Amino acid sequence: MFSPKLLTLCLISIGCSWAVNAKLEERFSWKQLTFDWPSPEAEAEAKRTGHYIEENNLPLGLERWENKIFVTVPRWKAGVAATLNYIDLSTNEKSPKLRPYPSWEANKLPIEVAPQIQNTPSGGRLDADKAQNAEIQLENNSTIISTFRIQVDVCDRLWILDTGLADILGNPKQITPNTILVFDLKTDKLLRRFALPSDQTKEDTFFANIIVDAERDQCEDAFAYVPDLGAYGVIVYSLRDNKSYRVKHNYFHFDPLHGDFNVGGVNFQWTDGVFGMAVGPLKADHTKDVYFHALASTKEFKVSNRVLQNESHVNGGDSYYDFQFVGDRGMNGQSTSEVYDKNTGVIFYTQVNKDAIACWNINRPYTSDNQGLIDSDSHTLVFPNDLKVDQDGSLWVLSDRMPTYLYKELDHSAVNYRILTGKNKDLIKGTPCE
Repeated sequence: MFSPKLLTLCLISIGCSWAVNAKLEERFSWKQLTFDWPSPEAEAEAKRTGHYIEENNLPLGLERWENKIFVTVPRWKAGVAATLNYIDLSTNEKSPKLRPYPSWEANKLPIEVAPQIQNTPSGGRLDADKAQNAEIQLENNSTIISTFRIQVDVCDRLWILDTGLADILGNPKQITPNTILVFDLKTDKLLRRFALPSDQTKEDTFFANIIVDAERDQCEDAFAYVPDLGAYGVIVYSLRDNKSYRVKHNYFHFDPLHGDFNVGGVNFQWTDGVFGMAVGPLKADHTKDVYFHALASTKEFKVSNRVLQNESHVNGGDSYYDFQFVGDRGMNGQSTSEVYDKNTGVIFYTQVNKDAIACWNINRPYTSDNQGLIDSDSHTLVFPNDLKVDQDGSLWVLSDRMPTYLYKELDHSAVNYRILTGKNKDLIKGTPCE
């Protein structure tokens, strides 16, 4: 049995035997992303015109539904072939081509975005120029400009937060407003398109995540939570009311002592606020806790979904103490993403400064002793950007070396992007999460 002191040291140094046994299996990997074009001629034309620049396509978010793994490719730079894609899980290919979802047409930019001559490094979000307003009326309501993260809900719907922003690090253009799209995965038809009102965004707004709160027997009462990592707020959207509002709180801000990152040999500083969010289990009083943290922070917080879903209360001045501090992940505990698994009662989360995936059982105190390290690998888990839990009890992780893509240059003769997976119950064996 580990003593608490020894366990803490293990977590910091990643030196315990249970903490370094690689349990995630690599399912897919790519040196550069390739796409399932309608024809070889279409691919050649896209390359000729700059609509497809292989090295500019970086996978970022993922989700699993039935036999599909969805993969997002944000338009950080010009030349992104398609921003929302999927892989058929029946494939035996190690580096399969991405298929645009719901179609090639829906992933086509409605205006021309010419490639810019970019110097390396191109820098991160904070180094980007201010976007030019190029908003237009879409001919196709299913059009998706650029998305970072997505989520499938219990009602077989795919929720997307489209930033509407293309060529972020080059000559950025705001083609559409920030928009929530909802697709019926059984028919691939668009169910809802909702543009976030301009008065709910700020000058530094940056939306890169969407979290859905829904129950299978109350599908129309779903809510979505959209964290604003750049302007430190959360947008709450009601599907039934087709309405959104902005929530602010001190806990949505970044921690100035934890904005320094070292990933894959790249040192950089970020000020990203509230980012990772996870909806906990339904409790006896029919509420759920919504867990959240800033990216540039090691602290975890929570608030009841009943609070978030009550606009007059949460914005009425009396809700400050409804938001609670849960605990601290400890040194180098910055995390991009977290997800709750109802079968194990565990929240899985990324640890970008440790090239690691970790866990916490929500029935235990949020202390360093109770943080379990699932896997750590300085080769396969360099910048674990997103993770999801599927209905079969498996964890899916996408790692993509994004800091190297942003600040240096990827080696395209080596594998850069990976999707890994493992069974949740097996992953937590021998950890404090079990």
